Amino acid sequence: MPTAKIGPYTLPNPLIVAPMAGVTDRPFRLLCRRLGAGLAVSEMVIADSKLWHTRKSRLRLDHQGEPEPRSVQIAGGDPDMLANAARLNAEHGAQIIDINMGCPAKKVCNKAAGSALMKDEALVRDILQAVVAAVDVPVTLKMRTGWDQHHRNAPLIARMAEDAGIQALAIHGRTRADAYKGSAEYDTIAEVKAQVSIPVFANGDITSPEKARQVLQHTGADGLLIGRAAQGSPWIFREILHYLETGEHLPAPSLDEVERILSEHLDALHSFYGEVMGPRIARKHVGWYLQSHDESKTFRRRFNTLEDPLEQKESIQLYFSGLRNGEVFAA
Repeated sequence: MPTAKIGPYTLPNPLIVAPMAGVTDRPFRLLCRRLGAGLAVSEMVIADSKLWHTRKSRLRLDHQGEPEPRSVQIAGGDPDMLANAARLNAEHGAQIIDINMGCPAKKVCNKAAGSALMKDEALVRDILQAVVAAVDVPVTLKMRTGWDQHHRNAPLIARMAEDAGIQALAIHGRTRADAYKGSAEYDTIAEVKAQVSIPVFANGDITSPEKARQVLQHTGADGLLIGRAAQGSPWIFREILHYLETGEHLPAPSLDEVERILSEHLDALHSFYGEVMGPRIARKHVGWYLQSHDESKTFRRRFNTLEDPLEQKESIQLYFSGLRNGEVFAA
């Protein structure tokens, strides 16, 4: 199993929680770290600091109680603005700054940010140089394999990044045009790994321990970023880690453990976001946790009407009690 390093930091293991907007908040990051992730990257903070007064931005800048190193992703398309965002995040406790050139969302790409930046290689160079020069902490870059299947320029940008002083790369095995459709390809990631000396982390469709080992072997990557597969299954990190270390599978978490993890996650969300937003944010997480149990979605529809933290907790207890007793939830 590879040893993962980012600048001066040697990670406990090479499995990283990929930054996901609206998902990798502090409660989720702490949970994934506890369940085996070696690092968890924050959801992206918009580069325009004039927007940081919003409640959403203030929460995204909250790293209280997080283990080191703390990695924060910034998103934008202006070199000076991104450099300033990097400085301010470092002042707020970020120990690694990650630049977003991987998000394919239209609301990001239409503002010449995220993976849209890969179309403008001169601008990419200016951004990389500006951000690296702005801070004393390591700067990393997350990107895709290219703009579309005819323009896979990740190897060129990777070399540019290394020259600019970027400390590590994460590459999602799809182009911006692919969004999340089809299957990730890893040949381009292997090509990047062969051309640069800085650490390279592979990302995309890593949904099982076997797939994790396969991607590491195929790409020669220094580690893996895991995103959507951790939604509702944060224990995937310990499962992959155990498999990479031993070649054996951990038993799936018991019903009791799933209930305990979910209940603790609910408590953390309610505490972090408050009694109004906490229950609303919790709904999507509960949907992910229960998608393999509540196939009819009957319980989840009922859960999504609950707005009181205590009612949410009690409904989860009743639901799992019913599962253990072989009962079917009725609306």
